[in-house]
Order: sequence, then C-alpha cells, then structure tokens
Amino acid sequence: MTIPPTAALVQTDAGHRVPVALFDLDHTLLPLDSDYEWGVFTTRIGWTDAAEFARRNDAFFADYQAGRLDIHAYVAFATEALRRRSPAEAAQAHARFMAEVIEPALRPQARALVAGHRARGERVAIVTATNAFVTAPIARLFGVDDLIAVELQRDASGWYNGRIEGVPSFREGKVVRVTQWLAAQGLGWDDVQVTFYSDSTNDLPLLERADVPVATNPGASLRTLARARGWRVLDLFESHP
Repeated sequence: MTIPPTAALVQTDAGHRVPVALFDLDHTLLPLDSDYEWGVFTTRIGWTDAAEFARRNDAFFADYQAGRLDIHAYVAFATEALRRRSPAEAAQAHARFMAEVIEPALRPQARALVAGHRARGERVAIVTATNAFVTAPIARLFGVDDLIAVELQRDASGWYNGRIEGVPSFREGKVVRVTQWLAAQGLGWDDVQVTFYSDSTNDLPLLERADVPVATNPGASLRTLARARGWRVLDLFESHP
C-alpha cells in the first residue's frame, strides 16, 4: 500500500512556490534495483526456479534499461511468486529482504541528501516504477512519508492479482501520478518548485517537467543529455568520466 500524504502543502506567502523534492529510488537513492533484487532474493529462498526466473528477469531488466519495458507484463511476472504466498509469508520474506539486501546497501550520502531537503522544510516524495509492496518499507528507511509507486490491484480475497491499479508510475505515468498527488493537496505545477533526482532516461518526462532536474548516478545516455542541457549531474555512489 502506498504511504499516504502526511499533510497538505502550505503556501506561506502570496505567490510563493512551495519547494518539493522528488526522488527516483533504484540506482538513484539506492545503488541497486530493488525490484530486480527482490526477484533474485525470492529465487534464493526457493520461491522460483532459478534458471527460468533469472532468464526472464534479466530480459525484463534489459528492456527497462533500453527504455522498452512493458510495465504491465513485467508486474504480472514479478508478482507471480508473491501471489502464491500468503500475506503473512510475504511479509516475513520482505522483512528478510530488507535486512539482508536493502539495509546493507543504504549509503549515508543518499540518506543525507534526502534529509537535507527535509531539513530545509521542503516536501519530499519518492517516485518509483517499482511496486509499493517492495518499496514502502524502503521509503520509511529514508524517512519519506510520501511514496508514489506502482499500485498492485487486489482480488476479491484482498490479495494481489498480478495487475496494476490505476496509472503506473513509469515514464510519462510519473508525471501523471505526481500531478494527481499535487491535486489531492489542492496544488498544481504552477504552485510548486520541483527538484527531481533520477538516474534513468526512462524518467525524462518528469525530468523535463521539473524546475530543477538532477541527473543522479546517470547512465551514459542521460549523462550526455544532462551535460548538453546544462542540468546538474550528481554522482552519489561512484565517479564517472
């Protein structure tokens, strides 16, 4: 379940644009892809056939990196093993995943980046194409209350059915979902000053919509584009030429 917005944004002065900091998650705040690593983890604990899952998971990951991912097909695949487990078993597995995979990967410089925006009184949100089941506990580790993630639809029993609820927060869908998030608080894009951090060209729609786009740990194509457009380039985890 998505972490709900904590409180409405407040404009303190007439005409003042409220500062908002948005963060992609995978390879931006984390030096890994949480969705991909969740799949690897579920194979390690025996939920999937190792060879077959790895083949399909790697193919979807390559599609994502190439900007051609079918998000609906991917979510159906990525939640298949999860859907065969009970909610209690899934929660127990996710707690192990956090302890064994995510927490060791957290970097102080990423946590400090988020904390710095929050300390300046800015509203902070994570906007990710990874589903909310995987990412809600990660957002809490960063102290972020507002999570915009892929929502998983539930069946009559209340458990996941492999489909996406609403607009997936992927590519252009991130702009749609952020627009909805702002509107729920009585705000539009003209009311806010948005900084957005992302590593991927998949996030170009939101990077281009932001007032301050920051190419963060970017791949080669985004790095080249950012330099050409005069965007800030931030390397949190390693240096690049």
